[in-house]
Amino acid sequence: MKSIAAFLALVSTAAAFAPQSQSTSSTALSERISPLDPSIGVTEPLGLYDPLGWLDPEKDPASKFATFHANFERRRAVERKHGRIAMVAVVGMLFHNADIEFPGYLSKELGIRFSDVPNGMNGLFSIPLAGLTQIVFAIGVMELAIWPASNYSGNYGTGYGRPFVPNFLEGDELKYKLDMEINQGRAAMMGIMGALVGEAVTGQTLAEQIASNNLGLFSSLFE
Repeated sequence: MKSIAAFLALVSTAAAFAPQSQSTSSTALSERISPLDPSIGVTEPLGLYDPLGWLDPEKDPASKFATFHANFERRRAVERKHGRIAMVAVVGMLFHNADIEFPGYLSKELGIRFSDVPNGMNGLFSIPLAGLTQIVFAIGVMELAIWPASNYSGNYGTGYGRPFVPNFLEGDELKYKLDMEINQGRAAMMGIMGALVGEAVTGQTLAEQIASNNLGLFSSLFE
C-alpha cells in the first residue's frame, strides 16, 4: 500500500513539475545564454517573479551596505542551488516513503541497517553522529572544491540533460533547459516544505497521510 501511495504521489508531483512550453522565438537569444540572465525562469503564468522589486538597485534594501551579498547574481545562485537540493530531496522522500532503501548496513557496529531508518523527519535522528559528520564533511568538500559556491553561474562543466553524459546546449534549447531547472526547483522547494509542514502538523509521513486519506481538502481525491 505504501508503495502504491508513494507512486501516486510521484505521478501527481510530476504534473506540477511539468516544464513550460518552449518559446519558438530565438531573435532575443544569443548563441550563448548566461545562466545569470534575469530572463531565465521568466515563463507563464508568473512571468518575472520579483514581488519586492529587488532587481531595481534603488529598491534593494541591502544594496547600500552588502552589495556583494545582495546582488541578483548571488540570489539567483542561491535559488538555483536550493532548487537542485529540493529536487533531490523530493525524489529521495518519495523513494524512502515507498520503502526503497539501500541494502546492507548504515552502521554495522551499531547494527543499524538502511531499512531501519524511519521515513520522514524522524529518520534524521536515527543516523549516528559519525554518519551526520560524514554528510556535513562531504557537503563542505562539494561547496569548497568540487562545485564551489563562489561559481554563481551554476555551470560546473557537466552539461545539461542525460546524467553522466555531458551535452552542451546553446540558444533556444539551452534557454528552455535553464527555465525548466529554475521552475522545477521552485516547485520542489514548495513540495518538500509542504511535505515537512504536513508531517509536523499531522505526525504522519506523506505515505501514511495518503494511506489513511488524511489529506485535508484533498482527501476526496483518494476516496
